[in-house]
Amino acid sequence: MMSTAAADRSVPRAALKSGDTSRDGRGRIRTMPPILHYGFRPFFFLAALYAGLAIPVWLGAYFGGFEINGPFGGMHWHAHEMLFGYLSAVIAGFILTAIPNWTGRLPLSGLPLAVLVGLWLAGRAACLASPDPWLAMAVDMAFPVTLGCAIWREVLAGRNWKNAPVAVMITLFGVANAADHLANAGFLDHDLGQRLALAVAGLLIALIGGRIVPSFTRNWLVKETSTSLPSPFGKLDRAALGVTAAAIFGWVLLPYNTAVGALLCVGGALLAARLFRWRGLATMREPILLVLHVGYAWLAAALALLGLAVVLPDIVPHSSAVHALTAGAVGTMTLAVMTRASLGHTGRPIVADRYVVGMYGMVSAGAVLRVAAPVAGDWYAHLLACGGVLWAGAFLLFSVRYAPVLWGRRA
Repeated sequence: MMSTAAADRSVPRAALKSGDTSRDGRGRIRTMPPILHYGFRPFFFLAALYAGLAIPVWLGAYFGGFEINGPFGGMHWHAHEMLFGYLSAVIAGFILTAIPNWTGRLPLSGLPLAVLVGLWLAGRAACLASPDPWLAMAVDMAFPVTLGCAIWREVLAGRNWKNAPVAVMITLFGVANAADHLANAGFLDHDLGQRLALAVAGLLIALIGGRIVPSFTRNWLVKETSTSLPSPFGKLDRAALGVTAAAIFGWVLLPYNTAVGALLCVGGALLAARLFRWRGLATMREPILLVLHVGYAWLAAALALLGLAVVLPDIVPHSSAVHALTAGAVGTMTLAVMTRASLGHTGRPIVADRYVVGMYGMVSAGAVLRVAAPVAGDWYAHLLACGGVLWAGAFLLFSVRYAPVLWGRRA
């Protein structure tokens, strides 16, 4: 699979063959605004802005006691929107930018991309304000269904079977969204859809992160003339991915099974061993690379905590384990990818300035506080609020710092 960091640097073959003078060498329509050139531009910007605003709304509802007028209760709305609002937008931005390099076809851009963005926005509005749960479900599902169809169309048209598993994962993420709506209506287990979405997110980080983290690290170390490079993919990597997939989808189906809990712990340990072989400590001088290692470390810790929460529920709170996966692994890794990819795709140097370094510190500090809150006793509310403010602040800072990058023309 080609990483997003390379996607904007290669020219889709179809763009070269089309002879369409209305498009530039990268297949973009010359007259369209830059924000609609590639999927990562609108979706990364909106994802960060939404994460930065939705968390304060949730904190206000939690501490202020006011109700959110949508189909979900406050806690359920918070979980649904972080998964199927924020994370779905990041996934869309990533996949729509990577697909042209997988298939050699033109990227989704212009009006079709604007329509897809509109469907995502409509879903957020429906989940926030629609009093009819079935109407909210219909509106919210329009985005993942359309995105899934677009992805499968490109995979099939380009005969890119190697990346069909990624399309399957995106489809499963859409199924998880529908399951969460059905759970809200009382037809399914109350958090089945959320567990499925978390399983997909965790496995995507394990798979894609497992390719880009050692690859980017190797490239940087070679430039630094280091002779000690990340270990190549081998038996340990296969074992780690296999155990992780079995454990995390076992958790979806049997969330309280002790054997599944033990397997989650083994999966976390194998991911940590895998990460150790990628020479993360050597990247301390390069924050935009180091943060990828931190994000993967969060995934390893999250799997271990999920397993311990099943095996030792009186010691490790389930909420801490889930937020290690969401606020920690998903939050850190998505921010790492967005900051790096946005610079690379727009022709800018892939270097973290002090604002970007601040984002990285805020997102992980916020995650640590959120994970610690359930075991903090009387300090629970303080850690919850501080963690939420730090985490949301990181994404608000991204939306401000990267607005000129994502809305402006390629450097």
